[in-house]
Amino acid sequence: MTFELRRLGHSRIKLTPLGLGTWQFSQGRGLVGSFWPRLDDEVIAQIVQAAWRGGIHWFDTAEIYGHGASEEALSRALHSLGIVAGDALIATKWWPVGRTYRSLATSIPRRLQALNGYPVTLYQIHQPWALSSLKDQARALIHLLQEKLVSGVGVSNFSARAMREMAHRLNDAGFPLASNQVRYNLLDRSIERNGILSEAQDLKVAIIAYSPLQQGILSGKFHQPGVRPAGLRRWSPRMSPGYLARSEPLVNLMQEIGQRYHKTVSQVALNWIITAHPEMLAIPGATKPEQAQHLADTLSFRLSWDECETLSNLSDKITSKA
Repeated sequence: MTFELRRLGHSRIKLTPLGLGTWQFSQGRGLVGSFWPRLDDEVIAQIVQAAWRGGIHWFDTAEIYGHGASEEALSRALHSLGIVAGDALIATKWWPVGRTYRSLATSIPRRLQALNGYPVTLYQIHQPWALSSLKDQARALIHLLQEKLVSGVGVSNFSARAMREMAHRLNDAGFPLASNQVRYNLLDRSIERNGILSEAQDLKVAIIAYSPLQQGILSGKFHQPGVRPAGLRRWSPRMSPGYLARSEPLVNLMQEIGQRYHKTVSQVALNWIITAHPEMLAIPGATKPEQAQHLADTLSFRLSWDECETLSNLSDKITSKA
């Protein structure tokens, strides 16, 4: 493996630069879960096994992914593979919409029940839309850390200002804010412009990039004639002919660079994130075991700085017109 473990900010948590996102394990349940087609337990176990054998030993899930179905499916897969608690590290998220800070603590037993013996390494606030202040949410997270119910805490989709406030409140109690999970990829670099990335660097908060392949667009497969995604993704504006045409030069460049390493477009796209940003992690997903193995193989090579720069420059031109 070319890459070493990365520390999440000032926390004690160390992870491989790539984790496996498991939104697709939602079993088709609920509005959020219906974004993906249902996967059988056997397929999910094969996906987890392929990621594990490829060197990916941490998994990102969430309460809202099928109302716990993703957490349950992940734990069943880990158990079936004989992977013991402590070897597999799990990040999950609390869904705040329509809820107060009190449910941060009351929902933890349900998260642990769904994970069935696997501890919560990283507990994240999924969105900044709770019915409680950041002060109260921070207080609830501090309680969980003090009681050792979770190993570390993070946020997701938080602005630079909200991330700063949460980090300061946790720091005042002697705990770090480990991470902020946000959308980031070669076609969406908004965190570089809205202050999130620079603030995270100043605070020593790790960025975990979700949708690092822009829902599969940066794999290049949807640029092929007649290829469309399954599920609700097919109706996404990012799947429009105009959007795909605008991103095609970037896909072509990644294909050219990938040929030098005998790697694919998606592997180049992922490698750019974790090479251009040594403090960043990414959580691609997979719906097939061969995809998981393919993603893990991203860790076996490293782009040059010149290649990262070339990709960044073309990405800038494309995203500035979006």
